[in-house]
Amino acid sequence: MGLLSYKDRTIKKLILLSFLIIGIPIASSAYAVEVIAHISVKDSTLSTSQLKRIYTMRQLRWSDNSTIKVFVLPSQHELHQRFSKERLQVFPYQLNRIWHKLTYSGLGVAPTIVKTPEALFNAIKSTPGAIGYIDTPSQDNNLDEGAVNVIKIEN
Repeated sequence: MGLLSYKDRTIKKLILLSFLIIGIPIASSAYAVEVIAHISVKDSTLSTSQLKRIYTMRQLRWSDNSTIKVFVLPSQHELHQRFSKERLQVFPYQLNRIWHKLTYSGLGVAPTIVKTPEALFNAIKSTPGAIGYIDTPSQDNNLDEGAVNVIKIEN
């Protein structure tokens, strides 16, 4: 009898574990992070390596030679953490180290940090050459259609 309850508990744990494993990819893909740019930016696609160069401040100009203005959320923000990990494939603390090194060595400037996703969207919408990120637009988002370009990221 004690053995049967042990088996039951083990089966329940395995079932719960399988739901967790299956549920994680579904949840993360349901809330993808989109890369957006000012409407003046003509580039419609970027490679992952180009995006990483832009966010590590090594690529400073778009393909038409206009200046790139990078906007980010604070590194503690959940959306920034997902963007760093999913899109750039680096941890937020690694980006912070790069930005601090550039700033304190005098070789570059860090991106502009805004406090909220709404402020990030508005900054990109109003700044020519700007790039940033948002949660995938949904019906409860009041984002202006056509106010920004959604950049497709290719591997």
